[in-house]
Amino acid sequence: MKKIILSTLLLAALYSCKKEGQKVENTTPSDSLSVSQNTESAESTVLPKELSPETVSQHLAKSNDTLYITNFFATWCGPCMREIPSFKSKMEELKGKPVKFTFINLDEKTEWAGAVKNFATENKLGGSIVLLDGQKLDQNFFHNNFKQWDGGSIPFTFMRKGNKTDEYLGMMTEEVLNSKIDSFLK
Repeated sequence: MKKIILSTLLLAALYSCKKEGQKVENTTPSDSLSVSQNTESAESTVLPKELSPETVSQHLAKSNDTLYITNFFATWCGPCMREIPSFKSKMEELKGKPVKFTFINLDEKTEWAGAVKNFATENKLGGSIVLLDGQKLDQNFFHNNFKQWDGGSIPFTFMRKGNKTDEYLGMMTEEVLNSKIDSFLK
């Protein structure tokens, strides 16, 4: 009796795996050309890249006619996640204008392949997210780059256009975000 039950379970498991594999095959695009032409799909598959603290500092110091909006966040941070839709909305509104949004992720390195990758894919922000290993940061990073922020809490948003800068610690409402961006674009 045990052999019959075991054989039945084994056959059922093999049959369900084969059936699932067939489903996956049928949903795969038939050619790579169709995927490369779909820019929205391509943007959603771009995965964040790790940058060193030195490279992030160089990004923060860019001084030209572009408005650089840099948001420090983590996927485990509730206020960070609540403000992201406002940033995404503003990104869409300002598309084609000299404004660059960068989201610097401060999750633990062990979360990069899971939570951060999933967040980037779901929100189609992979090309705008930078991974920064918090273990490589020291107080000089904060002292050299910011007037107010010591790295003690997030979210934190830094804006720069030319020599004008603005720092905002805490969750930004859509109204505050719009007001700050408008002050730079006038």
